[in-house]
Amino acid sequence: MEHTYQYAWIIPFVPLPVPIAIGVGLLLFPTATKSLRRMWVFPSVLLLSIIMIFSADLAIYQINVSIAHQYVWSWTIHNDFSLEFGYLIDPLTSIMLLLITTVGTMVLIYSDNYMSHDQGYLRFFAYMSLSNASMLGLVTSSNLIQIYFFWELVGMCSFLLIGFWFTRPIAASACQKAFVTNRVGDFGLLLGILGFYFITGSFDFRNLFEITKNLIDNDGFNSLFLTFFASLLFVGAVAKSAQFPLHVWLPDAMEGPTPISALIHAATMVAAGIFLVARLIPLFISIPYVMNFISLIGMITLLLGATLALAQRDIKRSLAYSTISQLGYTMLALGMGSYRVALFHLITHAYSKALLFLGSGSIIHSMETCIGYSPEKIQNMALMGGLTKYLPITKTSFLLGTLSLCGIPPLACFWSKDEILYDSWGYSPLFAIIASFTAGLTAFYMFRMYLLTFEGHLNVYFQNFNGKKNSSFYSLSIWGKDGLKLIKANLLLSTINNIESVSLFLKKGYPIHGNARNVMRPLFTITLFSNKKNSIYPQESDNTMLFPLIVLVLFTCFIGSIGLPFDQKEVYFDQKEVYFDILSKWLAPTITFLQSNSNNSMDSYEFVTNAFFSVSIAFFGIFIASLLYRPVYSSFHNFGLMNLFMKTGPKRLFWDQKINILYNWSYNCAYIEAFYKTIFISGIRRLAEQMSFFDRGVIDGITNGVGVISFFVGEGIKYMGGGRISSYLFFYLFYLSIFLFLVIYYLL
Repeated sequence: MEHTYQYAWIIPFVPLPVPIAIGVGLLLFPTATKSLRRMWVFPSVLLLSIIMIFSADLAIYQINVSIAHQYVWSWTIHNDFSLEFGYLIDPLTSIMLLLITTVGTMVLIYSDNYMSHDQGYLRFFAYMSLSNASMLGLVTSSNLIQIYFFWELVGMCSFLLIGFWFTRPIAASACQKAFVTNRVGDFGLLLGILGFYFITGSFDFRNLFEITKNLIDNDGFNSLFLTFFASLLFVGAVAKSAQFPLHVWLPDAMEGPTPISALIHAATMVAAGIFLVARLIPLFISIPYVMNFISLIGMITLLLGATLALAQRDIKRSLAYSTISQLGYTMLALGMGSYRVALFHLITHAYSKALLFLGSGSIIHSMETCIGYSPEKIQNMALMGGLTKYLPITKTSFLLGTLSLCGIPPLACFWSKDEILYDSWGYSPLFAIIASFTAGLTAFYMFRMYLLTFEGHLNVYFQNFNGKKNSSFYSLSIWGKDGLKLIKANLLLSTINNIESVSLFLKKGYPIHGNARNVMRPLFTITLFSNKKNSIYPQESDNTMLFPLIVLVLFTCFIGSIGLPFDQKEVYFDQKEVYFDILSKWLAPTITFLQSNSNNSMDSYEFVTNAFFSVSIAFFGIFIASLLYRPVYSSFHNFGLMNLFMKTGPKRLFWDQKINILYNWSYNCAYIEAFYKTIFISGIRRLAEQMSFFDRGVIDGITNGVGVISFFVGEGIKYMGGGRISSYLFFYLFYLSIFLFLVIYYLL
């Protein structure tokens, strides 16, 4: 096995031949390269699959032996300064390698069909392979400066991928927003790296941890500076993993193609911030204030992300806010010191969220085939409904991913989220209450998404498939003011020939136009599908898109088993029975070193009690979502229920006002972006205008004024010269006499 570790340095370089070959081919043989563009998916998938197999071998060895391997090479040596590059293979690295390669392989297979119609197909796979290589280099880095190098490469790739359709102004704006927001975190990370190099004189992790711990134990350095520089390191993770208050870029990142959203939000870019905190947890855990700060940011983020997901209409943006919330759970676990639980939730969430994003892509893809490319329509859940009949495989996979994220056993996220809730009670009851409440919100907005998308009748620019012209369908809303007026009017008139969808949080209805065939795709970016004919009804995706969904369903159903105590060894630690599962064995060296909370004992009674509590919260959220979003038809027995949520008079009801406050809070993204726009964008613009005015009016004015004065003085003086030396001597002596007189006068 030692021989295998010696070749681990090649891992980040394996995907690079694909972008290099594509670039060279487009430069030298553009016509041939474009005509054979579909062939490039094979080497992309093959090379990443090779790394996946190699990573699985490393992971198995790590589970069985739990020995870290590190190799370094000196790159630059100058006096006492030495810069080294190398790679580190330990349990954390092996976990991240498996996540990146498994999810990345599925996304590449999925993308072959999803992007087959796009003119930027070759550019897409070049960016994807470069992104995978950057992330693999990041997780295998052996020191902070190397991490920062690949950190910036990952940021560059995310910029390219988010702005993939850069001809669309909204996509160009989204990638710029992601770039600028992450520069804030990257600047903090760089300052933190330089600060700890100033303190410890090393970039290497082992030296960094040992020297910092010795300084803290011996009061060898000001603790305020240590806390400050450690917080700067954490700022980098805040931006990259979209934690509050630098989370604003992630929802806008949905402007990229859906496979990119799956890759960014599951296993790559957003996971980089979690990976950085997990890598530096031995440093952070020695500074309690930083750990408290991490847990506080995680708690705020998980609650904020869940509340902002409640009012989203775009299916991908709703999943993006869900990602923010779930990463908040992971960050909370890291801040509590629950290292194992945090990585467990990172794993389970990665596969479940990848499944949901690829499922949403399948939905969007099916909508494109019949109504054309229009993101504001094909991604709007208010215009969906009744897709169960047409997308059965996508529906089943999406439902399993939804139930997993809701925390329903025995699916993956139940096991990890349940442990986070259990550990939070021992850390802070307030944090535990907020985390439990957020779990209920998660179940609510995830099931809302599922019901709006798949249940009821076909609801998007289509007539009912059963041909019943007079059967109208509504998704009931307690916040849709305009929609409720439409419902009431339609019930009284009952003369509707088209469907009206009134969804939760939406303020107007969306009529379904029967003639969907006349809707054309814009030709500036997307061309028509070659393998499917346009149809008035959605169609299930092709096998190359369904295969990754099925594989990710298996992961979602069974990946939680790595954290189950089925391989039990009874060990008595502090007179308590402790269960060691596969993940605990995998992370045993790190957990032992950290003395982590992750091995808190939990007997069968505690497990069942805690599980019953968390599952009850999830089912309550699902019940509320089902009550509000279940299909409601315009029959007489539903009229009373609908009247409950209608305005009964000119004066608004008290609860209606309160509910609309919540709607406005969620729909307007908690007004955070408006605040940023007012303070930072508008404020900086006003400051720039004032500085420009000062530069032109004062700085340039002084310079130009001196020149103008010199010009007029010179013009005036030149007429005083007559060319006679006697005149010059007279004026010289005259002024000299006046000067001497004044000097003598003031001296006397």
